[in-house]
Amino acid sequence: MSTLTNKTALVTGASAGIGRATAEALSKAGAKVVLAARRRDRLEAAAAACGDTEVVQLDVRDAAAVERALGARTFDIVVANAGLGRGVDKIHEGDPADWAEMLDTNVKGLLHVVRHTLPSMVRAGRGDLVVLGSVAGRQVYPGGNVYCASKHAVRALYEAMRLDAAGKGVRFTTVDPGMVETEFSLVRFRGDTEKASDVYAGMTPLSPADVADAILYALTRPAHVNIGEIVLWPTDQASTTTVRRDG
Repeated sequence: MSTLTNKTALVTGASAGIGRATAEALSKAGAKVVLAARRRDRLEAAAAACGDTEVVQLDVRDAAAVERALGARTFDIVVANAGLGRGVDKIHEGDPADWAEMLDTNVKGLLHVVRHTLPSMVRAGRGDLVVLGSVAGRQVYPGGNVYCASKHAVRALYEAMRLDAAGKGVRFTTVDPGMVETEFSLVRFRGDTEKASDVYAGMTPLSPADVADAILYALTRPAHVNIGEIVLWPTDQASTTTVRRDG
């Protein structure tokens, strides 16, 4: 097991859920963590739960803002976690504004972060870049259409980065969880708490800490070991469409 002491880690989408849990886990493991997200008040609260941290208010969809915030910085670890889902409409009934928001955040946002953090890793000949994918990037499900497409794109970008930076000493990891109880469903259903809670009714989902633990595992392997792909399912979930529920 390698230590994260003296390493600097960037975590996007760090104000809540998986991002916040990951920031806390990396901080406890010895890393100096830079927490990035849109909501400063939530970032401040997340930073308070960590040790040696820094807060950067940042919307990954804004390419110019990402360049200003990250273009001159170097990181040993980047966890590109920022992402969201909007709605479960059939594709022929979907809202193009929702599609744009998902693609701009999940795909272009990832690209913006990678473009301004990966070059310094390549030059240094070391580093870890972790992307948060999803089982939705492996299997589609009814109403998932554009969200699933965005996560399939994330998986393709992960595979492309491995090839483009092959032999440069950088490790790439995609962590693809199934159902995790975070604000994801609340965001997807635009604040409808009843619909959001129904998603996890009668089953035991993963927690943000479960995903953070998997990320930490990948980051703390010896330098010659690259944990490339981690797929996490709740025991109650067999596929994107098959979930065991009480009753």
